[in-house]
Amino acid sequence: MSAAALRRVVVVGNGIAGITAADTLREAGFDGELTVVGDERHPAYSRPALSKALLLDGDDDGAAHTLPPATHGATELLGVRATGLDTDRRLVTLDDGTALPYDGVVLATGSRARRLSALPDEVTLRGLDDALELRRRLADRPSVLVVGGGPLGMEIASGCLASGCRVTLVSQGEPLAAQLGPYLARVLTAAGREKGLTVVETGAARIEGTPGDARVVLAEGAELGAEVLLSAVGDVPNTEWLHGTGLVVDGAVPVDERGLARPGIAAVGDLAVFPTSRGRRRVPLWSSAIDQAKVAARALVHGADAPPLAFRPYFWTEQFGRTLKAVGHLPADGEPEYVDGGPDGPALMTWCQEDGGTTAVALDYRIPIPRLRRLSRAAA
Repeated sequence: MSAAALRRVVVVGNGIAGITAADTLREAGFDGELTVVGDERHPAYSRPALSKALLLDGDDDGAAHTLPPATHGATELLGVRATGLDTDRRLVTLDDGTALPYDGVVLATGSRARRLSALPDEVTLRGLDDALELRRRLADRPSVLVVGGGPLGMEIASGCLASGCRVTLVSQGEPLAAQLGPYLARVLTAAGREKGLTVVETGAARIEGTPGDARVVLAEGAELGAEVLLSAVGDVPNTEWLHGTGLVVDGAVPVDERGLARPGIAAVGDLAVFPTSRGRRRVPLWSSAIDQAKVAARALVHGADAPPLAFRPYFWTEQFGRTLKAVGHLPADGEPEYVDGGPDGPALMTWCQEDGGTTAVALDYRIPIPRLRRLSRAAA
């Protein structure tokens, strides 16, 4: 499709991937009809803040974490959900019966929290309403049981501890090891224990019981309970509305290096599978959603003349009084090379990866992100 034929674009999803795509479409020269659809009633907000600052601050409605006003000038349809995509007739169908015609469409509906049960006792943290409700429940300082030892589970546990709660975290193996590697996992898990976190390592845990009486059953059969039971065990791409389109493979949407699933159809963010140096995979990171959206929007406008994605992921976390920023692939195996600092204080480190790449990590170390990116590239 030529840029001249691109008169109407529908962006389905009002998260960071969707609004970045909309803004970039305008920056790339698209001046046609632009519509952004979002199933949440809230304006776009910072999703990373949900498990970080929002659990602790006194902002009642999350307004402090709303993203800056968009510059795309699109028609925004919030609080409505896409229920179907007709790729032959080029229509996006909404749950209120509206059918939106398009010449180009951006699929950016993200993902939802994976659940371990259908019990209402199981709390998950995915959207702003989830975070506000969790903060309300933490006000009475209940006992908290978090299932999931990944970054989100550890950030939630950190926020609950800082709120004055007694917190137990159930992890399949060592917390953070699968995501960050053994060295960084040990550092952050030790910080959690120093703050009072109880860590239970097990195999696959499950949630059983009845409404009002849910409990976590460990792999060895022991049972744990708490006043608040949270799970953070991954996500599920929101692709059900794409049933019958042929776009979905193994629950996600595979795309090329420019974010296109087909001519005129882009997919970005948590539901998209991009080619990387480590194979085709989803990269459900805030920064990756931004990078993917920029590439895909330019590809819709300029086609093959648009540059492909230069994949170099950026990840950051704040938990238990520690701050970690990383550029490059994780997990990082083995011991780091210290660029500055050392194991007992703030440190700037690198890891050489088997594929020839380099991961640069700043732990409690103040450094501009562009400089951290340059360090990762220079060391490669």
